[in-house]
Amino acid sequence: MEGKVNNKFSNLPAGWEVKTVEQIFDFYPTASYSRDKMFDTYNPTAIGYIHYGDIHTKYNLILDVPNAEIPYISEELKKDFEYIKEGDLILSDTSEDYEGVGKCIEILNVGSNKIISGLHTLMLRQKGNDLIDGFKGYLFSGEYVRNSLLRIVTGIKVYSIAKAMLAKVDLPIPSIQEQKEITTILSKVDEAIASVQNSIAAAERLKKSLMQNLLTGKMKPDGTFRTPDEFYIDEKFGKVPVGWHWGRLSEIADIIAGQSPQGEYYNVNGAGKPMLNGPTEFTDKYPVPVQWTTKITKLCKKGDILFTVRGSSTGRMNLADQEYCIGRGLAAIRPKSNNNISFIYYTLLKISEMILAEAKGAGTTFPNVSRGELMKKAILIPDTRQNEIIAPIEQLARFSDSKQRSIDKLEILKKSLMQNLLTGKVYINSKILNI
Repeated sequence: MEGKVNNKFSNLPAGWEVKTVEQIFDFYPTASYSRDKMFDTYNPTAIGYIHYGDIHTKYNLILDVPNAEIPYISEELKKDFEYIKEGDLILSDTSEDYEGVGKCIEILNVGSNKIISGLHTLMLRQKGNDLIDGFKGYLFSGEYVRNSLLRIVTGIKVYSIAKAMLAKVDLPIPSIQEQKEITTILSKVDEAIASVQNSIAAAERLKKSLMQNLLTGKMKPDGTFRTPDEFYIDEKFGKVPVGWHWGRLSEIADIIAGQSPQGEYYNVNGAGKPMLNGPTEFTDKYPVPVQWTTKITKLCKKGDILFTVRGSSTGRMNLADQEYCIGRGLAAIRPKSNNNISFIYYTLLKISEMILAEAKGAGTTFPNVSRGELMKKAILIPDTRQNEIIAPIEQLARFSDSKQRSIDKLEILKKSLMQNLLTGKVYINSKILNI
């Protein structure tokens, strides 16, 4: 393609131009109501409300209003704030991390819905017709614009973007025809990602149902439900499947409580076992020398369940992928002979929310659960067939993992396309891709 030199782009394709944000958009005032003013249940006078926290965690580049979970505020709080219109951009101007600051969403399919932009957001509305609907969200999330936004971020613990600085950011703008083709291509990738995400969500719902039924013995491994005469009454716990009994976690698993050593026990030369204090939290960049791993700390084995026992993540679990020294924020759960690690894992997963609730209710603002408390957790235990019971659940977990890998590949493809298409490095006519 023929190009022309631009002061910000070394080779801008013919037909493209560069304009600043303030040349393309007007800024509108936004509300500043916090979470305590919001509610989830719709009523005829409720007003949709875009909170910056939801931009960080719930919404993608394009917010399709009919299919989005948008909280509400009361009509009286709307005041004189402008309702969001089709194609408006909402940008998060504040975040505690770089990933969230400057994240932008484009609002589509607004219809008759009444929505306003809220706390720590900037609302941008196009003045003219330089950009088509559906393209703006991709443009602001492309590599060049995204990096431009990060360069104007200020703050140390909380990061912010000032409206005055944002107004001066340059936007590389392709022709309307190329915008349409870029939007078509990227939206097809997003549709593929959404489709796979939906299949994962369906699998997770089914897995949750199977966990509820298989791990309580209501359903047999062959998929049929037990009849009333296949249960007996336990005086303490009620109905129990024949061939099952109530027991303690300690009956089927050993529990190793972590210990956090003092700093002098770490090896500055790098030799030893890595130290974990949470499922993915390395306590220190230096490992613990092998000679100390069982004297001043505890060692988990590959395949052990790493169970978080302290803090807001109490009850969170994953499986150890190698040997680690574990700090006091973790316990390692290891099956006793003839017991299935996956059965133990999903049994604990089923009750993890209850464990966290009990830890929070222990009269402390810092939840924690001790090794002794874990050992005493009452669980239903089948006398045999743990492998068969857990097999359908594991199959769904493998399906979800496989689909997630597909999403990861699609995300890589999307990132590559955005890097090239949104700066004009590559031009792909949608007809070439047959989409």
